[in-house]
Amino acid sequence: MAMHRSEIRERVGMMKPHVVVGLSGASGAAIGLRIVEILGDLGAEIHLVVSRAAERTLLEEVGPDAMSHLRACAHYWHGVDDIGASIASGSFPTRGMIVAPCSMRTLAAIAHCQADNLLVRAADVHLKERRPLVLVARETPLHLGHLRAMAATTEAGAIVMPPAPAFYLKPASVAEIVDQIARRAIDLLRLFEPVASQWRGPAEQRDANPFLVASTPSFDSAKVDAIKRVIPQERKE
Repeated sequence: MAMHRSEIRERVGMMKPHVVVGLSGASGAAIGLRIVEILGDLGAEIHLVVSRAAERTLLEEVGPDAMSHLRACAHYWHGVDDIGASIASGSFPTRGMIVAPCSMRTLAAIAHCQADNLLVRAADVHLKERRPLVLVARETPLHLGHLRAMAATTEAGAIVMPPAPAFYLKPASVAEIVDQIARRAIDLLRLFEPVASQWRGPAEQRDANPFLVASTPSFDSAKVDAIKRVIPQERKE
């Protein structure tokens, strides 16, 4: 029996948003890990794809437990060579994709439609289906080829978001910097209420309603405990 339109809307509203997260081999693997953690807390259904270079970067930068922790946070883990996975097709409904970190190799492949693995193919699907695609491009300094790839992906509809620290928020640790960058990337999908900490000018801070200020997301040690567990602490000589 056919469903009434109101029943269809109700069922769709109850569905978890499908979000794809890709990690490629650039530095900054902790950002991708934190994005997956936060998306899980927000109730998203996470489809994860990790390049082989990203697996090595996770090991080097975050630690030996990072990969198992990442797998535990995702609902679906897709092999990077599995071009028959659900996220390789535009018929599979997703609400957006974040590639974090996004290496220059992956950026260039997306820019030139070189869908030779599942990560690039999934990104290409998001562009062709006009769905949000956020590329946390991690490289510095940049040569002309990097800049042209950024321009090409932007013209195709992606958002290029270099992982620039929000120093104006006065972060007290690397974990807080990672947390804020991850939240800004998620906010660019525009699926949830903003989760990143927000800047308020001096006048706004002075005149703001205290109840509104209290509800504004801010750095909290409890929010970054998970990432602190996997980010190596600075060595003391």
